[in-house]
Amino acid sequence: MSIYDLSVLNTKQDSISLEKYRGKVMLIVNTATGCGFTPQYEGLETLYKTYHEKGLEILDFPCNQFLNQAPGSNEEIAQFCQLHYNTTFETFAKIEVNGKNADPLYQFLKDQPFEDQEDEALSSFEKKLASLKQTVTGKNIKWNFTKFLVGRDGTVLGRFAPTVKPEDLVSYIENALAQE
Repeated sequence: MSIYDLSVLNTKQDSISLEKYRGKVMLIVNTATGCGFTPQYEGLETLYKTYHEKGLEILDFPCNQFLNQAPGSNEEIAQFCQLHYNTTFETFAKIEVNGKNADPLYQFLKDQPFEDQEDEALSSFEKKLASLKQTVTGKNIKWNFTKFLVGRDGTVLGRFAPTVKPEDLVSYIENALAQE
């Protein structure tokens, strides 16, 4: 199975196939509007404005599983992001990222290998990604604003902790965009 076999719901509950993003670099983020990391929306929007024309898509998935920090309807959350952070990337329907009701997208993302690789054949880009990868104890998402970087070919390139700011991902996004 590939990421392109999956579908997600937009804020109007319409099914959107991830096939739509084939050939794009995706930054997939579980978000919340009432979290200490919420100001990262600003950095995400900066990345989007800077790199969207080059092939970057940011997929925003609000999640209320962490201390109920994403209250409100799908529409209210999308409006909050647009009004407070001027976001122009798509906010999708609220999802769960952990547990028996975890969205299939997050089940897929969490099943990808994230162990550091010791292979000498790794490119410097892959070594840099490995150095920033979130240390994962178990596969569960630990908090809001965990980020997954997906390459143009659908390969999950990295999983980044909420403490990794969007601006810290610039060189990794640029390298992913340069990959054909």
